[in-house]
Amino acid sequence: MTQLPTSTGTLGILVGGGPAPGINAVIAAATIRARLSGAEVVGITNGFQRLLSKDPETEGAFRPLEISDVSRIHFRGGSALGTSRANPTRTEGDLDRVLGALADRGIEKLITIGGDDTAFSCSKLSERAGDRLSVAHVPKTIDNDLDLPPAVDTFGYQTARSVGVEIVQNLMVDAKTTGRWYVVIAMGRKAGHLGLGIGKSAGATMTIIPEEFREGALTLSRVVDTIVGGIIKRQSEGRRDGVAVVAEGVALGVEPEELEALGPAERDAHGHVRLAEVDIGILIKKKVRARLESLGIDTTVVSKNLGYELRCADPVPFDMEYCRDLGYCAAKFLLEGGSGSLMSMQAGRFVPVRLSDLLDPQTGRMQVRMVDVESTRYAIARRYMIRLRKDDLEDPRELAVLASACNLSTTDFVEQFNYLVEDELPPLVLI
Repeated sequence: MTQLPTSTGTLGILVGGGPAPGINAVIAAATIRARLSGAEVVGITNGFQRLLSKDPETEGAFRPLEISDVSRIHFRGGSALGTSRANPTRTEGDLDRVLGALADRGIEKLITIGGDDTAFSCSKLSERAGDRLSVAHVPKTIDNDLDLPPAVDTFGYQTARSVGVEIVQNLMVDAKTTGRWYVVIAMGRKAGHLGLGIGKSAGATMTIIPEEFREGALTLSRVVDTIVGGIIKRQSEGRRDGVAVVAEGVALGVEPEELEALGPAERDAHGHVRLAEVDIGILIKKKVRARLESLGIDTTVVSKNLGYELRCADPVPFDMEYCRDLGYCAAKFLLEGGSGSLMSMQAGRFVPVRLSDLLDPQTGRMQVRMVDVESTRYAIARRYMIRLRKDDLEDPRELAVLASACNLSTTDFVEQFNYLVEDELPPLVLI
């Protein structure tokens, strides 16, 4: 490799939040780019956790990195540096402790790799440090929910979707073979990008995401009735099987007492409910079974959580290339004097985005990119789903078939299920 112009100073690399495919590709590319410029590179192990300890050096927080250490790690999932959800923004004292630990090790430039919480921590470190520390953030989350332009994915999403689709395809075959329904819970703390991406790509029977509900309309009973309505419609068409993909973010609309029935809800260091630890699938399955039984329908329903098995998969080629680009750009950006920005590739070009521009002015937190339910992409997804539609209830013949499938009169069927279609999206118009 060609030696690049010499640079002084030490560059640190840190990973925060949950794992996502492609982390190692960022670490590798950033290390190689910096070492070729003569900069020392230090990997910071276990996120901010060890930097917050009394003696980070003794705790093993720092690991010098050479090209030989990283030249082939981009193939693999996980994080060669580990990760954690430790939050350095709780107090100014915690921020100062982290900055002091970095200064003691001579780290003047820092690359953080993580989602919205890590991006927020990075922005606060930059704000607190002033000119003492240059920072660049590389956006990582399989949730795909950082507030970037719609066409820009966060890294790890494409791999997670690919692995998720394969699993859902297998469940679809099993469902058809055994005549059962699966309720698949897909990761996504607030937004439904991953659930929709998996469900639409696999051709799941239906996908339910939090964005589809108007404010105040997301309830557990509505989610349950949406699935039950799909089961009834599918059964009226001669099929007793199906797969419903549900984005885990719908759990945020469930009443706290219902979640508590599943056990105390744990929270991470940033105060978020650990949705992956809340078995919302079990709750939905029980409620769906009870609703079906009340209608005289005997159907096997199985729940499946789809989350942890997606996070440390080996990256697909898209994420391998994408993450190497992001890692290269992050190192180059810092070495050339940049700071305080998130790294993005847009239409094949490097575009740094000021971290301050990503903050919600009302909450002071990182803004979350939600699924645009008015987009053509989402409208097409809805057209392919097996769900109750307004025209089902307006067509006397179709209504009679649906009502008969669940032992109800047409009047009772409309009374019980009409509320599901009151906010139905307008017909898809292609321009």
